[in-house]
Amino acid sequence: MIGSGLAASRFYTSADGSPGSTGSLAAVSSLPAAPRGPSGLPLPRYVSLKSSKVNVRIGPSQEHDVAWVFNSAGLPVEIIAEFENWRRIRDSEGAEGWVYHSLLSGRRTALVAPWQKEKETPPETLHASAETESHAVARLEHGAKVEVKECRHNWCEVSVAGVTGYLQQNLLWGVYPGEQVE
Repeated sequence: MIGSGLAASRFYTSADGSPGSTGSLAAVSSLPAAPRGPSGLPLPRYVSLKSSKVNVRIGPSQEHDVAWVFNSAGLPVEIIAEFENWRRIRDSEGAEGWVYHSLLSGRRTALVAPWQKEKETPPETLHASAETESHAVARLEHGAKVEVKECRHNWCEVSVAGVTGYLQQNLLWGVYPGEQVE
């Protein structure tokens, strides 16, 4: 099995060192014409963390307290609002906070079915091609972080630990249903 190494652990801690808050995963739908934020980019949208340490604040300035700290570069987050150079983000557990824009990257990553982490379900199959009948190239733990290369026709080409293959798009947190990624 291939995993992120962090699949069973929390990806962040709060400013005082305790585990970050959890929330329920919110369903997100893809809209044909997404509204645009002050940056001119669509809202909402997925991005990833650029740094291995990212402070998430309770408001859009350095004067606001740090709510928690992400400790995993490349982790996908969803930008849901913008204020000047600050971005309001949501993580895969539904927790929200503010991050300075330069700590985010347009590089697309995703988590493999993080909503299944607490359940005793088998790992997900990484397929050789975008067909359920294609042979398995790997099995991915729930919560594993993958790099998204392309998504078309409800399948995404992803890579993890030097292995590339295809996952059904509905197994990923970090891409919208039906979203085309090139």
